[in-house]
Amino acid sequence: MYYLPTRIIFGEHALPSSQAQIAGLGSKALIVTGKSSAARSGALDELLNFLAVQNPVIYDGISENPHLESVVTGADLMREQDCDYVIGIGGGSPLDAAKAISLAAANKLGIDDIYRTDLFKRAFPIVAVPTTSGTGSEATQYAVLTDSRIGKKAGWGHALAFPALAIVDPRYTLSLSYHVTLNTAIDALSHLLEGLYSRLREPLIFPLIHKGIELIVKHLPIALNDPQNLEARTALSQASLYGGMTIAQGSTTLQHSIGYPLTTAFNVPHGLANGIVMKQMMELYWPEVDGLIDSAFGSFDYNLQQFYDWLDKLELRAEMRIDEDFIASKVPEVMASRNMANNPVLASPDDVAKIYRSLM
Repeated sequence: MYYLPTRIIFGEHALPSSQAQIAGLGSKALIVTGKSSAARSGALDELLNFLAVQNPVIYDGISENPHLESVVTGADLMREQDCDYVIGIGGGSPLDAAKAISLAAANKLGIDDIYRTDLFKRAFPIVAVPTTSGTGSEATQYAVLTDSRIGKKAGWGHALAFPALAIVDPRYTLSLSYHVTLNTAIDALSHLLEGLYSRLREPLIFPLIHKGIELIVKHLPIALNDPQNLEARTALSQASLYGGMTIAQGSTTLQHSIGYPLTTAFNVPHGLANGIVMKQMMELYWPEVDGLIDSAFGSFDYNLQQFYDWLDKLELRAEMRIDEDFIASKVPEVMASRNMANNPVLASPDDVAKIYRSLM
C-alpha cells in the first residue's frame, strides 16, 4: 500500500510558483523557523515577498532537536494570533515542529499531550519548505521531538501530520556548510536503506530507493567539494525527498533508534548518529536483506565493498564518551522504541550493546 496526500512542487523557483496553492490553504500563516537558516537560504525572503498582504506571524524559536516546550509556545502563539495554517521552513527540526504545532494548536494540547496521537482529531494545513537535503520531513507524517524534562528524543506519526504542500527548491541548500551537507545527506541515505530493511518495506517504491541511493553516492562527494554545484545539490534534494517518501510508507528501524540517545546525550547531529552505525546495522541485518541490498547497489553497478569504501572516505566521526553506564541506561530505551518492531531480524539487547561498544 502506498499513501502520500502531499502535493509536491520540486525545482528551482518552486516557492514563487506555489503562490496559488499556498493562498488556498488559509488567510494568515504562522511561519515556523530556526534562528537563521530560513533567512540565510533565501527562502524566508521569497516567502514574505508574496505573503506580506497576509501579515504572517514569524516564530523563530525552534532549535535543533526541537523541544516540547517550543511546540507549546508555537501553538499558543498560533491561537493568539488567529493563524489558520502553518509554514515550516528549514531542516527537519522546523518542519517537524511545524507539524506538532499544527496538531497541538488544532487540538488544544498541553505539553503532556503532544505524544498522545489518540488525541489528534484535526490539524491546521501544513506547508513544508526544506532548506536541507536530509530528513525528507516534507513528505512524511512523522515528527521527532525532545522531552527535555527527561532527556528523551522520540517521534510519532499520524496521517494528519502529512503536509498539504511540500515546496522543494534545491537553491535553498546552497548555503549549507560542509558538515550540514554531509550529515543531512547521510540521514537521507539512512532513510533509503531502511526502506529496504524495514519489515513494512513497500516494493512499489524500490525504484525510488535505488535511484535515491545512487544520487547520494554519486553526488555527495561533488557537493562537499563544490558547495555551489546546483546539479549536485538538486540530486541530493531529490534523494532526500525520495527518502522521506520511503519512510512515510515503511518507517525506520533500529538504525534510527540507536542514534537518538547519541543525540540527546552527546549532541551528535541526527544524520551523523545514523551514519556512524550504518555499517554495523548493515552487517546485523545482512542475512535477511542481502538480496535487497545487492539489487539496490547493482542498479548502478556498485557492490557492498565499494559502498563500504565510499562510506569510509567520508570519515564520519563524533565526540562521544560511551561507557558501560551509558550502555546500561540506554539499551532499554532503545529496545522500547516503536521502530524496533520494523527490524528485519530480531535484535537483542546484546546486539544493541555490541553496536554501542563498537563506538567506544
